[in-house]
Amino acid sequence: MKSYLDCWTSVATALFSQALAGEPEFAESLPRPMTGGAFGFAATLTGDEEGRFSVVLDTAILEMPLMGDGMDQKAGWHELLREVADAAAGELLSQAGKKCRVENFEEIAGENQISRAFQLKSNAGSWVILVRDEVRPSKAEAGSDPPAPDSASPPQATAAAAGIGPGIELLLDVELEATLRFGCREMPLSEILDLGPGDVVELDRHIADPVDLIVGDKIVACGEVVLVNGNFGLRVTEVAAPRKRLESIRCLF
Repeated sequence: MKSYLDCWTSVATALFSQALAGEPEFAESLPRPMTGGAFGFAATLTGDEEGRFSVVLDTAILEMPLMGDGMDQKAGWHELLREVADAAAGELLSQAGKKCRVENFEEIAGENQISRAFQLKSNAGSWVILVRDEVRPSKAEAGSDPPAPDSASPPQATAAAAGIGPGIELLLDVELEATLRFGCREMPLSEILDLGPGDVVELDRHIADPVDLIVGDKIVACGEVVLVNGNFGLRVTEVAAPRKRLESIRCLF
C-alpha cells in the first residue's frame, strides 16, 4: 500500500517537470550534505495519516530562475511545494483510501535527519533535495500502540527476554565493528586493475533498496540511509533474530 512519501514523490516528479523552467528531471539519489546552506518547508498533516513532512533544498537552487525570470524564487518554491503537499494528500486518498489534509505549511531552516534524498537536474545544473517523512497512521487508524520496553531493564534481563541463553551478558559490552553495505559486484581482476579516477562501478542494488548492516560476515539489520548532523547514518527497518545476530561474534575468534 502506498505511503504519503510514495505519493509525494510521484506528484513531485510530475509537477516539477511541468512547473519549473527547463523541465528538470527529479530522481532519487544518495544522500549528500549541503555545503552551501539549506532552506526548506514543513507540512503538518492530520487525518488517517498524521505527522510532519519536511522538504529541504540547497540554497544554490535560488540562484537559478527555475520559477521564471523576475520571480521571487523562494516564494515560488513555497507555493510549488505547498501544491505538491496538497496533491500528495489527494493521491493518498485515491491510491490507498486514506484521508488526510495539510493543516499547516511553514518555512524551516533545515533538518538534521532525512528519510530520502533526491536530485533535481537540468542542463543548467543539479541540486540536492532532502525529505524527512514523519507521517504515520493516526492512533485511531493504527489502534493502540504496544507497551514500550522498560529502558531501565538491565542487560541480563534483556538477553533473557530475547531467549539467547544464560551467560551471554558477559559479552554484552564487547565492541564490534559494523559496516554498511550498499551493494556488491563481481569483477575480473583485469577490470579492477584498469580502474581509474572518474570510473563508475555499478552495484547490484537499486537506489531505493535497503542497505545491509554487517557485523563480521553476517547481516544483522537492514534499513535506510539518513544524514545525522552531516554524517551518514542508518534508520533500521528490519533486524535479524537475536540468535542470528549472535553468530556475528564469530568474527572475534
